[in-house]
Amino acid sequence: MPQLDVGVELRSAEAAGQEGAEDMRRLEGQVAVVTGGGSGIGRATAVMLAAEGARVVVAGRRMAPLEAVAAEIERAGGKAAARRADLSKAAEAVDLARFAQERFGRVDILVNNAGHSSRVRHIRWVGLEEWEQVMGVNLTGVFALTQAVLPGMIERGAGTIVTVSSVAALRPGLIGGAPYGAAKAAVRNLMGHVHATLRDKGIRATTIMPAEVDTPILDNRPLVPGARARATMMQPEDVAQAVLLCVSLPQRTVIEEMVMSPTIARDMSADISAASRLGEPGWEGEAQPKASRADRAIPRAERGGRGARWASRSRRRGERIWQTGRA
Repeated sequence: MPQLDVGVELRSAEAAGQEGAEDMRRLEGQVAVVTGGGSGIGRATAVMLAAEGARVVVAGRRMAPLEAVAAEIERAGGKAAARRADLSKAAEAVDLARFAQERFGRVDILVNNAGHSSRVRHIRWVGLEEWEQVMGVNLTGVFALTQAVLPGMIERGAGTIVTVSSVAALRPGLIGGAPYGAAKAAVRNLMGHVHATLRDKGIRATTIMPAEVDTPILDNRPLVPGARARATMMQPEDVAQAVLLCVSLPQRTVIEEMVMSPTIARDMSADISAASRLGEPGWEGEAQPKASRADRAIPRAERGGRGARWASRSRRRGERIWQTGRA
């Protein structure tokens, strides 16, 4: 009796399974627009949606990272286009929707992910200019872009809008700051409105509210988190997987809201102390310098030698400034 080559059979089955998976990609034929698509959650989301067959428009303020993400998707066999858009300007949000429709013929999925936070967090010290900038990106831009894609979705009787809000919408305070928390709460309400008024027309609206995620927006905090702080945070891919779940469920099902948090809660007392005073007139404290990417990956104090001693003294001095306001 001839013997079977088990290895060949397994490899053939695996190849057939891969071909079948490609034929069954969950978002095949759909078009997605992802804002804030050049880095962080937006980049991870765009890559995941493309891997499931969606044609993706990545949008944001800086063209170079957007083009890099689009190229990454196309190297993997997907289809993508990059579009620069300042979403704090309603006209540019509308132009983005028009670009996506002209480029790919439709918009089935909108991921409102672009975000901006103020440097000053306390309601006593934040200025009107910072307030308006945060509201422009996090609320007005979402409103304008959502409104622009809705007609096509309603006409087809289906569409999914996922907005990345923040746990600051539920737990206001100094970590997110007054403008950011207010904008994220407002955009949560806006998505609730879309859900309540358009669900019968096939429109699904979802709000995802993550707590700390290790993304570039953290670099704008009064106290920039170091490697130890970031070690327990969620990663962009975690939130991107949540977005993918929301957009790939059967059309009959919608996830209205999702709250995401790191499993391990970290001590935020130093962050709150820093945020409480930044912007205060006459305060003598100084903003913490941003750590380099290498510093985040390997805490300076763990490197040994003179650098470790310098880092230890510097850290103690920084903590003293944040706690007392004096160098």
